[in-house]
Amino acid sequence: MSAGTVDRTDGTDEAGGPDRAAGRRREQRGWYFYDFACSVYSTSVLTVFLGPYLTTVAKAAADADGFVHPLGIPVRAGSVFAYAVSLSVVVAVLVMPLVGAVADRTGRKKPLLAAAAYTGAAATAGMFFLDGDRYLLGAFLLIVANAAQSVSMVLYNAYLPQIAEPHERDRVSSRGWAFGYTSGAFVLVLNLVLYSGHESFGVSESTAVRICLASAGLWWGAFTLVPLRRLRDRRVAARGEEDAGRVGAGWRQLVATVKDMRRHPLTLSFLLAYLVYNDGVQTVISQASVYGSEELGLDQTTLITAILLVQVLAVAGALGMGRLAQRFGAKRTILGSLAAWTLTIGAGYFLPAGEPVWFYALASAIGLVLGGSQALSRSLFSHLVPRGKEAEYFSVYEMSDRGMSWLGPLVFGLAYQLTGSYRDAIISLVAFFALGFALLVRVPVRQAVEAAGNPVPERI
Repeated sequence: MSAGTVDRTDGTDEAGGPDRAAGRRREQRGWYFYDFACSVYSTSVLTVFLGPYLTTVAKAAADADGFVHPLGIPVRAGSVFAYAVSLSVVVAVLVMPLVGAVADRTGRKKPLLAAAAYTGAAATAGMFFLDGDRYLLGAFLLIVANAAQSVSMVLYNAYLPQIAEPHERDRVSSRGWAFGYTSGAFVLVLNLVLYSGHESFGVSESTAVRICLASAGLWWGAFTLVPLRRLRDRRVAARGEEDAGRVGAGWRQLVATVKDMRRHPLTLSFLLAYLVYNDGVQTVISQASVYGSEELGLDQTTLITAILLVQVLAVAGALGMGRLAQRFGAKRTILGSLAAWTLTIGAGYFLPAGEPVWFYALASAIGLVLGGSQALSRSLFSHLVPRGKEAEYFSVYEMSDRGMSWLGPLVFGLAYQLTGSYRDAIISLVAFFALGFALLVRVPVRQAVEAAGNPVPERI
């Protein structure tokens, strides 16, 4: 930072003009790269490889009835992955609000972002050692990596109101998602080459999967260096540095945040709608490969190709829906995507087993709405956050994004546990999108932006 420039909580600098605009664009470009870094975990690990592989490992440890017994509790092997995802969310819920409060109180998001990112990257790299019947190791590493990514996303998302003007946020947020899906697609192509040709590379199928898992952690760690170099911490005015860094102060600030959010009921109304429909989105992301492999009988190569198709189309979808939002507003565009989600997941129930072409069709439909619905939800929420409380409010948002998305995987796992059918599990997700649509329709977003004390964009 140049001499005489003071970072503030609103993201502006004392030095204005072209230097300020150039600095903002530099931060935006660096910000995109955290999506580029961590999205490989979401794609290669959570969506493609870990679900089917951990299920296979758990089945190797199961008894004659197909159950494993962690802590003496009988669990069907096919439910281990879904339960681990759900438990990781509970861990994240306990950590995210504190991290958000400390980040806003100290203004030092970067050290916390680095700690969360490299904890998740290390846990993901450690998945190389997941083999044999080590399902407990796999579940533990999944819990750590997933919780760490959720915490890091609190801090990452909290930068958006600071690095982008109100009229820029739909575009900037959509580009961030596009960067993420681009990296996910690129690495997935490399994964596909290794997995499908593992014999020519002289490795077993299991080893190829473990290399794909571990490489996602290495990618995550390497490209996190870019945002850590480009993003800037904002100095917090009128707060003592010593008091700001205390954990107790962070908890006190969290309590104050919860009380403060009660003064913004329209922001909470949006969060409730987002909590519901995003629970469905996150469950589709984490359970799609398990559904394809276990219920539809599709091989791993088909699943990788389908997820690759999702990544490619999600880039176009995120950018395209960003443009639609500029014309029709973010709220209307999100509502349109939720209607498409409802129809798509409902159709997924009827997919015939052993027919890859229909799974590809489902993947195409998901890809077109996936990135845009997430990107526009993030940018819309950024308008509803009171200035100076970005990390705290985004910690609650992240609970809705990942932190409160425990119900979908839990319902999915329970449905399989009780019925032995993944079709019965997938159809339950329709309710999340339909109810989320109904709740979002009722939110007056312009009034919510004004109530948060922010300028209202021309279209929202």
